[in-house]
Amino acid sequence: MSTAPPSTAIAASWFDGLSTRARPASVQLIASAGGPRLQLRALDKDQTLELAHHQVGWPERWSAGRAPPRVVVDLGEHGSLQIDDPLQWQDMLMASGRRPPLAERMQTQLRVLLGVLLVASVGIWAFYRWGTPWAATQIARHVPLAWELALTERAMKEIDETYVKPTKLAPERQAEIREGFGRLTALIGPDLQRYPGYAPPLKLEFRSGMPANAFALPGGTIVMTDAMVEKARSSGAGDTALLGVLAHEIGHVDHRHTTRMVVEQGVLNAGLGLALGDVSSIVSFSSSLLTGLAYRRSHETEADCYAVAMMGKAGLPTKPMTDLLLSIENDAQEKQAGNKAAASAPPPNQGPRESGAFDWFSTHPDTAGRAKNLCPQRR
Repeated sequence: MSTAPPSTAIAASWFDGLSTRARPASVQLIASAGGPRLQLRALDKDQTLELAHHQVGWPERWSAGRAPPRVVVDLGEHGSLQIDDPLQWQDMLMASGRRPPLAERMQTQLRVLLGVLLVASVGIWAFYRWGTPWAATQIARHVPLAWELALTERAMKEIDETYVKPTKLAPERQAEIREGFGRLTALIGPDLQRYPGYAPPLKLEFRSGMPANAFALPGGTIVMTDAMVEKARSSGAGDTALLGVLAHEIGHVDHRHTTRMVVEQGVLNAGLGLALGDVSSIVSFSSSLLTGLAYRRSHETEADCYAVAMMGKAGLPTKPMTDLLLSIENDAQEKQAGNKAAASAPPPNQGPRESGAFDWFSTHPDTAGRAKNLCPQRR
């Protein structure tokens, strides 16, 4: 291994760890392939010490004009060196060819810091955009059904206490819709399943006190609102539209979309909880998180495709579902326009305007776009 000639020696004080007295010494740096070696010569007696690059605790460099009053070099078991001329030490380092580590260059060079921040930002965005969904999909394969059921139990308790009220639908009406729901679930087979062997107990619940909506929770619980049932009747879409909506929600369950979102949002917490077996803390965290999630556009597309396939197996058209979605969207736009008009008008002498307290929980973004994509599937 070839080495460059040693640099010019500079004065130093050597604390050898054997006594509290500083020993006068000279130090040189010898360039080598693995980084400069440090050669120390004691001036009070004939003693020479040579240390490889990895044996030296190299002090960090400093920005120009901010030189410290002295430099301390850690020699490990051989004590330490104190150099009273930092600029001379810096020149000797540069002459020896030592390349400072990235962390050190980030502290002393603005362009390096900005470059690292840019690369890190792109990397984080790419991981969020592609890496996290992929990882969540893979992790979801190993999430036990019992965890999903526990999560849903807590989430439903929070939803019932905070956002919804008991259903006002007649028992006979509930039975009619559940009968159709049962016919759909009987069609589930390997051709529709995203995760082979995953067969959660599908259950349909009804609630009131919120706008027309339906949503799926992990483990097979699907909630449909009274307003959704009424909207299907008043718009003329009928029960076939409701079955299309339920097929869509079954698709969310089968693709484990809510579980994947919880994993994405709390991957570190969920991963540690599952690895250590501390399910209770993760369920508590995730049940609160669940009510603030919204499906990705890709999730909606997958659930729509699932609904089209399931309705096809059932021999039912998807046009009523499309009509129902567009009717709900039109109502939302009219309400929004009315709210804007009311906001621009002088406030009347009455209580606060009623607002859609549950609008933020909407799990079905871009309704018009989804309906348009379903149009070619009309039968």
